[in-house]
Amino acid sequence: MASQVSTAAEPRTPAANTAIMLLKGSCASVLGFKVGRSCVGQRASEGNNGRITVMIGERGAPSPPEIEAILRLCNKAIQDATPVYTFNTSRATADESYGDLHYDKSIPPESVTDLGMVYIPGFVLSASQQTFLTTCDGIGSLEFTKAPKFRKNKKELDFQFKITPPATFPSTPAECPPPAPAEVAPLNENTVRASPESLGVSGDVGAAAPANGKGKGKGGNSPKNGGGKKSASASEAKGESKEESNGGGEGAAVMGSGKGQEVTPWTAEADDQFDYDVLVESFGSFYIEEDIIARVERLTNRRAHRFLRRGLFYSHRDLRQLLDLYERGEKFYLYTGRGPSSEALHLGHLIPFTLTKWLQEAFDVPLVIQLTDDEKFLFKQDLTLERCHELAYANAKDIVACGFDESKTFMFSDLDYIGHMYPVIVNIQKRVTFSTARGIFGFSDSHNIGCQAFPAVQAAPSFPAAFPVPLRGSTDMPCLIPCAIDQDAYFRMTRDVAPKLGYRKPALIHSKFFPSLLGPGGKMSASNDNSSIYLTDTANKIKKKINKHAFSGGQETLELQRELGANIDVDVSITYLTFFLEDDEELEEIKRKYASGEMLTGEVKARLIQVLQELVAEHQERRAKATDAVVRRFMKVRPLVF
Repeated sequence: MASQVSTAAEPRTPAANTAIMLLKGSCASVLGFKVGRSCVGQRASEGNNGRITVMIGERGAPSPPEIEAILRLCNKAIQDATPVYTFNTSRATADESYGDLHYDKSIPPESVTDLGMVYIPGFVLSASQQTFLTTCDGIGSLEFTKAPKFRKNKKELDFQFKITPPATFPSTPAECPPPAPAEVAPLNENTVRASPESLGVSGDVGAAAPANGKGKGKGGNSPKNGGGKKSASASEAKGESKEESNGGGEGAAVMGSGKGQEVTPWTAEADDQFDYDVLVESFGSFYIEEDIIARVERLTNRRAHRFLRRGLFYSHRDLRQLLDLYERGEKFYLYTGRGPSSEALHLGHLIPFTLTKWLQEAFDVPLVIQLTDDEKFLFKQDLTLERCHELAYANAKDIVACGFDESKTFMFSDLDYIGHMYPVIVNIQKRVTFSTARGIFGFSDSHNIGCQAFPAVQAAPSFPAAFPVPLRGSTDMPCLIPCAIDQDAYFRMTRDVAPKLGYRKPALIHSKFFPSLLGPGGKMSASNDNSSIYLTDTANKIKKKINKHAFSGGQETLELQRELGANIDVDVSITYLTFFLEDDEELEEIKRKYASGEMLTGEVKARLIQVLQELVAEHQERRAKATDAVVRRFMKVRPLVF
C-alpha cells in the first residue's frame, strides 16, 4: 500500500515542523476558522526559519491585537510544554472519523492509502510524515520576522517566523491511539476558541468591512468619495466607532497590501491605480459621506473645501463624534506634520497642509505641526542628525507659507521639543508591546531600536497632555488629524493605547495619494526630478515638465482622440486639476470635453500649466516672507489663542 510522503523541498527540523503545526492551530483558534483544508503552503529553511500561509475565510483582515494573540497562544503552548502525539491510520478510517480536518488545501493523491498523523491537543490534527518534537517547549520561542501579510483577494494570511530551539531536544513523540472524533471536532468549526482578551491582549480587535459591502472605486479620479461609496453603517450613525460596534477593525499596516499594491507608513506603491476601497476595508475606517460634508458646511457656515467636495479626503475615523462635540461647544485641536528628508517640497506635500489650513480657519481652532527630524535620521541611512535638523527649519518656511494663523499655530521640531512630550511618549511606549509594534509596522531584527521606539513619538501629539503650554493645560481636548491614508498605522496604534492612558481617541481624516507626473506605476522620487512639480520650480520648468512628462490618457493620434476621447481616469493632468482647480463647473466641463474628444491633451495640459504656475508663484512669494525670525515665532513654546 502506498504511504503519504512529504512534499518538502528540503529537510526540516522537528522543532520547525512542530512550530508550523502550532502556528496553524493558534491562528485558527484566535481568528475562528476551521483547521481543515486551511493550510495553503508551508516550508522551513535554515532549520529555524519557517513560513506558513493559511486561508482565513470571509472574516477579513485581522487586527494587531489578534496578531499578538496568535503569537501569545503559540508561546503559551511552548511554555506549557504542550504534548505532541503521532499515530498511523488508514486514510479511509481518518476520513470517516475526522472528515477533512486532517488535510491541507491540497490533499494527497488517491494512491495514498495510509496516513501518518500528528496531534497537538487543542490546536491541530494533521496528516504528515514529518518528524516532530515530543512537547512544544522544544521550540524554545517563536516570533514573527515580518508583519503577517493579508491577501484580500485570496483570503489568505501569510506568516514568516523564526524559532530558537535548544541545542538538543527529543524528537520522538509518544504514540497515541487516534483521538475520538468528538474530541477534535471543535478544531473544525468556524468559532473563536481563544480570544485576545483570554490571552491578556487588550485593544480594538477584529477586522471590519466597509459599510454595505465592497466596492471598486480605484484611483484619484474615481467618482466622488471613492467611487463605490457606501452609506454610513448603523453603528456609525449612532456615533459608535467601527471597532466598537464590530469588535474592532484597526488592522495591521500590511493589511493595506493586496494584489498589485502595498501601503505602509514608509511605502505606498501600486502596479496600476490604488484600490482605496481595499484600504478602507483593511484599515477599518469609514467613508466621508455626503451628510458629513453637509454638516461641516452647516457648522462652519462656508462651502466645503474642494478636497472634501471631490472625495480627495475620503475616509475618516470618528469624524461624526468630533462634530458632535464641536456642535455642543467643545473645541478640538488639529495635528499634522512633515518628515523633513529634503529641502524642496513637492505639490504632494501641500495636500494635508492645504486642508489643515482650511479647517483651522473654518472651525477657528488651534493647530500643532510636528517636524519629525528624529524619524528621518533614524530611518534614512544617508542623513546626519544635523542635516535632518536643518531640513526641519527649511521645511518650516514652506509650511509657514501655506498661510496658517500664527496666533493659533505651534510648530515644533522633535529634536527641540522632545523633553516637553517625553512623559506622554514613555507612557505610550510602556503600553505598546514590541509584538504589537512589529505587527503594525513590520519591524524586523535589522531595524535599529530607535526606529522601533519612534511610533510613540508620532503618537504623542495626538494627546493634548503633550502640549501643556500651547494648549493651556488641557488634558481632554479632542484631536483631529488630517493625513494621507498610509499614515493611518501610527494612529491605529495611538487609538488602541488611548483608553489605557485615560485619553480620548484622536479622530482622523484620510487623503488619497497624490500621484507622480509619470502616471500609474510611476513614483515621485527625489532621484528623478521629472516625477514631481517642486515648490522651487520656475514657471518655465513647470511648463516643460508637464508638457514632456505628465502621463496622458489621450489617444495616440488626433483622429483617434476626436473619435474615442481620453481615458480621464489615468490622465495625470486631469488628476492634478482635480486637486488644484477650484472651479467645479470648469473642472467638470474639461473632463467632459476631454473624455468625449472635444479637447486635446495639449489643451488640458495648457490649463494645468496655468493653474500650477500661479499656485507655485504665489507660494514662492509667501515663502520669501517666511524669514528665520517668522519661523522662530511659530516654533516658540507659548499659549495659543483659542
